[in-house]
Amino acid sequence: MAQSMNKTVDLAVQGTWFRAMSTYGKVMIGDEAFEFYNEKNVEDYIQIPWDQVTYVVADVHFKGKYIPRFEIRTKKDGKFIFITKDPKRTLRAIRKYVPADHMRQALGVWGTIKLFFTRKKK
Repeated sequence: MAQSMNKTVDLAVQGTWFRAMSTYGKVMIGDEAFEFYNEKNVEDYIQIPWDQVTYVVADVHFKGKYIPRFEIRTKKDGKFIFITKDPKRTLRAIRKYVPADHMRQALGVWGTIKLFFTRKKK
């Protein structure tokens, strides 16, 4: 059985973790870590302590009206992509523990194309 790292939970919401296949469960944001627990298998979980988070990158569309997913980048383990039922509330809860300069907006379509062509010239 997984033991939670958090002493207090600020937000618990339904979510999806994207890896090889989508995993449905509950996202918990607390004072010590970002946690995801699978609904069907409680042994399938991930716990990301706040000191391991380097960046939180959110896909933002329609001037902030629609946020389909966000990505948590860590120091050692790489990137983790999540979707929650209420992404704005989730990102606001994360903002309490991650500095504002480490929360980023993902590049849009034109930004990605521009980056592709500027890197190709070099």
